[in-house]
Amino acid sequence: MNPETEVKIRISDLSQALDGLQRSGFRLRIPRQFESNTLYDTPDQSLRRGENILRLRESGEHSKITWKGPSEHSRFKVRPELETSVASLETMRQILEHLGYFPVFRYEKFRTEYVEPAHPDAGVVTIDETPIGNFLELEGPGDWIDQKAQQLGFSAADYVLESYGKLYLAHCRQRGVEPTHMVFASNCQ
Repeated sequence: MNPETEVKIRISDLSQALDGLQRSGFRLRIPRQFESNTLYDTPDQSLRRGENILRLRESGEHSKITWKGPSEHSRFKVRPELETSVASLETMRQILEHLGYFPVFRYEKFRTEYVEPAHPDAGVVTIDETPIGNFLELEGPGDWIDQKAQQLGFSAADYVLESYGKLYLAHCRQRGVEPTHMVFASNCQ
């Protein structure tokens, strides 16, 4: 099991970020598509208390189930991750519920994925358009993240290590709105 190493960077100008990716040699790997994510937990939130995440993701015609373990505290968000495809999202939902896991948080985004053609396995850059703003996500080895962030005009001071769930809660707190789910029809936008 390889740990996932990543950072998010909040971007204020989407077209400028896209231009920067193109100028830096990144090329589209997966076109912009809608993602719907649902986090599951037990009624007593044992996964959350143990800093674990159990997520079902639907993206285009593909679905995945993902487990993420506790994060290491460093300059990057580093955590163990296991992920696999799911043939039937509805069947997987039923399995989870029969095992005592229930939906606790939903979040949506539009995601576009980029890689460097010369080194497609070195790391991945995504643009996430969410109800609470746009983010550049860099995933790969730490030195690769630092190098590509700098190449794109960012530094470690720009790194965001919080999950979208935590970012959403902070966003709602700032607006004095009761949080629900981070979806595009949300009252917390």
